[in-house]
Amino acid sequence: MSDPLPHSSPMNMPGNVPPPGDPQARSGNAGHRGMPPPPPRHRSASLSCLFSLSLLLNFVAVLVFIILCAGFLARNWDPDSPTIPLNELHYSGKRTATAKIAIIHLDGVIMEGLLSFPHRQIDQAAKDGDVKAVVFRIDSPGGSITASDDIYRRLMELRSGNDVKGTKGKNIIVSMGSMAASGGYYIAMPGKTIVAERTTLTGSIGVYASFPTIADIEEKHGFQLMNTIRQGEIKDSGSPFRKMTPKEQQVWQDMVDTAYDTFLDVVADGRKEYHFNRAKLLEDVEIQPVNAGPARLSKDAKSYQRYRADGGVYTADVALKLNLIDKIGHLDDAIELAKQEAGGGEFKVIEYQKPRSLQELFLGINTRKPGSVLDPGTLRKGLTPRVWYLSPGCECAGALGAMEAD
Repeated sequence: MSDPLPHSSPMNMPGNVPPPGDPQARSGNAGHRGMPPPPPRHRSASLSCLFSLSLLLNFVAVLVFIILCAGFLARNWDPDSPTIPLNELHYSGKRTATAKIAIIHLDGVIMEGLLSFPHRQIDQAAKDGDVKAVVFRIDSPGGSITASDDIYRRLMELRSGNDVKGTKGKNIIVSMGSMAASGGYYIAMPGKTIVAERTTLTGSIGVYASFPTIADIEEKHGFQLMNTIRQGEIKDSGSPFRKMTPKEQQVWQDMVDTAYDTFLDVVADGRKEYHFNRAKLLEDVEIQPVNAGPARLSKDAKSYQRYRADGGVYTADVALKLNLIDKIGHLDDAIELAKQEAGGGEFKVIEYQKPRSLQELFLGINTRKPGSVLDPGTLRKGLTPRVWYLSPGCECAGALGAMEAD
């Protein structure tokens, strides 16, 4: 009998595995023939790959959309826009109360180009029917006559209301900070009650215009820096390169006097409760010296004469004696007076916060830094002649405030 064919051997039958120790078990060919066939590929791997790709594409699309939206907002988001409401920050009182007392802040030099935030605070308080009274917090040495009168006019409208705009009048209590002088006192006149802190400097009812000059230097050293060709007799009045003629000085004096008359009228109207008028503002008042310490140069200083509208500042205690203010107290005292004017009850006291730019919100970048003081445009703003409602000694503050305006 012949041997069976190799393929018919039980060892070579599919599914048979050689026993341990068999030589064929160590053979690579035998092992390959002896392993089970690989399982069929499932479609789940393909679906997983497609899902991952779809997820990635969706993520990229969302990212592109966010970038486009951010670019659009960066070009169109303006935190100074009056269409964007100011944030309301809780200051005191019952948080859940509907009725509000609004604190409006004005800080620094009162200058054209620096009034956007005060304007928006006044407008928002005027339109908000829940605001029952306003505390106007002033910390300012004054500023230009035009900017001061602008704030005064807006506060008068806030106090009386505007039928055309549909706003109702709101009582205003003024709270003075470290300084509320000249233009800072001017804008306090719409207040029903004026409260100053005991360290406040106020008053300074006066006007001035000042012009730098180097004419004496030119005359002393015998050279000329500027040769001006003009048409109009007083066209270059106030030029730093020559002295003013008496006629030119009179022209500027007339402008200062006009602004001074306006100031007197505003104070007389704001303090009519004390029967103020031009005569009373210009009459002499006796000031008693303090004589407070041994280091005083004149230990036996005598009383001296001033008048309310002499342009100088007064301390809070003297201002109270002269009826330039009504009370000495702090911001919280002014708030309590505002609550009384609003009829009492539960109030939420709020103050306004200026919206921040997108860069400030997301990147923490300050985008409101003023330009360099060496920038020609910045210097031009600071050195432009103006007629000021500004406290004595604050000329540099006024010039820097003009440089900051944009």
